Amino acid sequence: MLLNTLLLALRSIRRNLLRSFLTMLGIVIGVGAVITMVTLGNGATQAVHDQIASLGSNLLMVRPGQRMGPGGGGAGAPAFKEADAEAIAAQIGGIRAVAAESRSGQTIIANGRNWSSSVIGGSADWLTAANWTLAAGRPFDDGEQRAGSAVCAVGATVARELLGQRDPLGERLRIKQFSCVIVAVLASKGQGAMGNDQDDLVVVPLHTLQRRVTGNQRVGTLLISMEEGSDSMALQARLSQLLRERRKLSVTEEDNFNILDTRQLADTMSGATRVMTTLLGAVAAVSLLVGGIGIMNIMLVSVTERTREIGLRLAIGALEREVLLQFLIEAMVLAALGGLTGVVLAAGATVVAARAMQLPYLFNPGINLLSFVFSAGIGVVFGYVPARRAARLDPIEALRHE
Repeated sequence: MLLNTLLLALRSIRRNLLRSFLTMLGIVIGVGAVITMVTLGNGATQAVHDQIASLGSNLLMVRPGQRMGPGGGGAGAPAFKEADAEAIAAQIGGIRAVAAESRSGQTIIANGRNWSSSVIGGSADWLTAANWTLAAGRPFDDGEQRAGSAVCAVGATVARELLGQRDPLGERLRIKQFSCVIVAVLASKGQGAMGNDQDDLVVVPLHTLQRRVTGNQRVGTLLISMEEGSDSMALQARLSQLLRERRKLSVTEEDNFNILDTRQLADTMSGATRVMTTLLGAVAAVSLLVGGIGIMNIMLVSVTERTREIGLRLAIGALEREVLLQFLIEAMVLAALGGLTGVVLAAGATVVAARAMQLPYLFNPGINLLSFVFSAGIGVVFGYVPARRAARLDPIEALRHE
């Protein structure tokens, strides 16, 4: 009985092929939109998480200035000193590495080319604290750090733009009034969470930057890499207390520094992208309801067109539930075919869109299956009223219908 009913439904769909296609189009668009939006949203969430994790998943960044937001300001807050980083390393437990960092935007000259980049001065543990690895070369040794030697490490972007295909190791860069020898190339990190190029940088010893570029001993940022399993909130409390003591702040004075936990930042931004993904998916799901209404409309038209056929079936002994099942299966087949087509089209669209937007493609079997099942359910829900109307027709009146 079910097989015969299914064949009847397919025959009816094939008899009005164009109308059936247009009816399915709403479901196709709805399913495709939901899957595409959710898949791209998940990819964006993963991209944000990965980009922030490239800074270091257990990293605290401390900068001078009062709290962020209205009334925060921070103008005139004193900079840090290298001694602050040494005090943190000596007095606070649960820390893997602490580094002092200063930055200065400069024009770099090499190989007859120039390039505007960020020059970073980092103390001994900067590579570890900032979560950088070397693609080639060696780190600065203790003697070079103390003496402020003219050595540097370059990011992948600077090496490509200034030196092209040449081996960077041993080449010289000119920064402001001094030149330095490239002793290392940093492994590429790619785009940052804010859209910046993380590989566009030159790293020198902190004392080199202070003596030869900035001309002062100010430290702009303290990078603190926590050990795995450390209590971030407790460590931040101890860190805040220590810095308040070193900066001689009274009990009534607010902190004149900010502590940013990259792990909390990653969770916050990932949560925001997940909310946006949910909202976009919900908006796209509205088109599924529109597609369901289209199916109900076409099925009601179909019942009207086939009134004599229904009356004949009822007159020769077909039961009401058999007529109900025929039209219900017809509506469900339309919705299921539309859902399957939408899943296939969405798979191709998300691959292309993810590549164009430079997002990771994360196949989610759950949302694909849910969208297909929901589309089939739409057929049942919106096809029930027309099917029930067909099943309840009076055979005599149906046969007399013109």
